[in-house]
Amino acid sequence: MLDIRMIERGLEKPGKTKGGLATAMGVRPGAVSEILSGLRLIKASEIAAIIDYLELNSVPIMGRVGAGAAIEPEHEQVPPEGLGEVQLPFPISEETIAFEVAGDSMLPKYENGDVIVVYREQRHPLASFYGEEAAVRLKTGERYLKTIERGKSPSLVNLTSFNAKPINGVKLEWIGEICVTLPRGQIERLRAKATARTRKAAKTHAGRAQEQ
Repeated sequence: MLDIRMIERGLEKPGKTKGGLATAMGVRPGAVSEILSGLRLIKASEIAAIIDYLELNSVPIMGRVGAGAAIEPEHEQVPPEGLGEVQLPFPISEETIAFEVAGDSMLPKYENGDVIVVYREQRHPLASFYGEEAAVRLKTGERYLKTIERGKSPSLVNLTSFNAKPINGVKLEWIGEICVTLPRGQIERLRAKATARTRKAAKTHAGRAQEQ
């Protein structure tokens, strides 16, 4: 569901402006301000243009998460902006980031090359994640995709997998709650669709420029 807060968040991104959004929507400049102030409703025909321009369905892939392999961020060759982006088939209302799954210890649920989208900030206390799969970062820096189990003390957890030995008695620095899982095949189809859409938009823009 597209709401005002999502549009405001999108306009905070570098290079995104009310004027640019109005152009993308094909409306007069003041219409965007009217939408943000609640004086005008968003038309169904405008939703796709808003999502595309503000990239509300784009999530940065910030690295890999180990499902069998231990990912050590300090040794990971990932640029600051991440490994690229994944285009979701719907807008995301919260601040999220994505990780590519590396390894096969979580088969059959997660395969090597799948992408998980997680909330950027940990939103709940540790105890609420017991028995749940999540992306985690240990106090020692390693990053995993594991099931979190209660440890011997309130500050310790055991990390279990479907196809690997458990990692017992570790402390977590961060828990990335999973909100979307994208199989590798679906990601490839979404990227192909996004590429086709970009090419079509560029062709349309070029045609308009020639008319002028």
